[in-house]
Amino acid sequence: MIDGTATAEPQTVSRRSTRFRRGEFHAFAGDGAPFVYMTPSAAVYRLDDASVAVLDTLAQGDCSPDELAQALRSRFPLPEVKEAIEELVRIRAVEAFLETPRKAPPAELPAPSPAALQRASGKRVPLSTLVMNVTSKCNLSCAYCYEYGEDRLSEASDKPRFMDEPTARASVDFMFAESGDQKLVNLTFFGGETLLNFKVLKAALGYARERGATLGKRVEASLTTNATLLRSEIIDWLVENDVGVTVSMDGNKEQQDTFRVFKGGMGSYGTVAPNVKELLARHTRRPVGARVTLTKQNLDVRSIYDHLAHTLGFWEVGFAPVTTSWQRDYAIQEDGFYDMLTQFQSLAAEYLEFALAGKRHKFSNVRDTLEEIHKGLNKSHPCGAGMGLMGVATDGDVALCHRFAGSDAHKLGTVHGGVDHDKQQAWLAEHHIATKTDCKTCWARPLCAGGCYHEAHTRYGDTHRPNLHYCEWIRSWTNTCLEVYGTIAAKRPEFLQQFD
Repeated sequence: MIDGTATAEPQTVSRRSTRFRRGEFHAFAGDGAPFVYMTPSAAVYRLDDASVAVLDTLAQGDCSPDELAQALRSRFPLPEVKEAIEELVRIRAVEAFLETPRKAPPAELPAPSPAALQRASGKRVPLSTLVMNVTSKCNLSCAYCYEYGEDRLSEASDKPRFMDEPTARASVDFMFAESGDQKLVNLTFFGGETLLNFKVLKAALGYARERGATLGKRVEASLTTNATLLRSEIIDWLVENDVGVTVSMDGNKEQQDTFRVFKGGMGSYGTVAPNVKELLARHTRRPVGARVTLTKQNLDVRSIYDHLAHTLGFWEVGFAPVTTSWQRDYAIQEDGFYDMLTQFQSLAAEYLEFALAGKRHKFSNVRDTLEEIHKGLNKSHPCGAGMGLMGVATDGDVALCHRFAGSDAHKLGTVHGGVDHDKQQAWLAEHHIATKTDCKTCWARPLCAGGCYHEAHTRYGDTHRPNLHYCEWIRSWTNTCLEVYGTIAAKRPEFLQQFD
């Protein structure tokens, strides 16, 4: 049995009236070999034949050690069966329990209270990433935009459209104050269209790097842009200051111009494409990625990927379905999710071919999931929102993340007065995976934890709700990535060292 990610704490087996039953895991195959993904620990293990036989036998019901040995004696020597059982118990794929007289089942334990979860969470998580919304204004008019479209969170008109320099400096001070002992902090600039407030953006990063040097902290900077305003002098600055760039772009001319249009209705591809080419030609110190929003009208994942990865030459390309209410015309429906999954799986197969050949593939969705699997990520919450990541609105209000920036209902504090940590901890306790009944029996919960808060709010009107419309998709995609991971682990394990 080969441990691929993490080591589970061993269980102690008593010899007195011991019985065995299957634990909680997901079985999958990699390179034709059997693996298990252990839900409680998020560890991946490859199984030998005896271990598979033990689990198959226990699938019929619990057994005593003698019953297991009797069932498998014609296929495996007793010492081999015993060793397999001990290993399976160690990783918790098999649970050992003492046989007791049957009693009425105990009443179901209530879910942990927010207060209990808050106490259990221990010390506060330091801030590692601050997303600074330097403007809420944009020069495009994308119908599906969560900030400007039909699903926007806030109608507030009293907030400034552009962050000023004092607020930006206060945001940087806030970031350092909340970062604790961390030596590396990530400052990400966002919008609206980020580059509409380039002057303040430049000043903020200059101040952050200066303060970071004084405090002994390194500042990594990045921004997201629609690339319409990328000029030579801006690209010069990005290169000189080692700023990571993500470009929001939806594909070729026809695909891009379906929704990503200027306010007069003119498509943006003709403006964006030459700017992107110049950026990619000159900004080579850090990878430049494309971030694609998929809609019902734009679901040709393969052609989008080929154009962005090969024709334009982005370092990596990532896809996300539009976050919107299901009633919208551009919302992806059930058949669309199936189509998207099929195309993702095709790209994942291509990624695997590249990996086995020692080559880099540009499909970031599979790479990101492989990294999470390799590291044994086991999430208490879907993402870092409200924990290691926070978003700042143009007026200095601090929210869960950039998607909630400007929403008074999701405000955690201000950069001037700090975070209300009691409110923050209560919110995190209320949104813990243990409070989501629908997620408790899902084998994919270590990587999903219920899904994006913003999508839950948009789809169901409640950040507490798991994204149930997405569950089968998540399980299928996670299984695909596990199969890719298992095959790479079996055939080219050195490829996975990049995730260490």
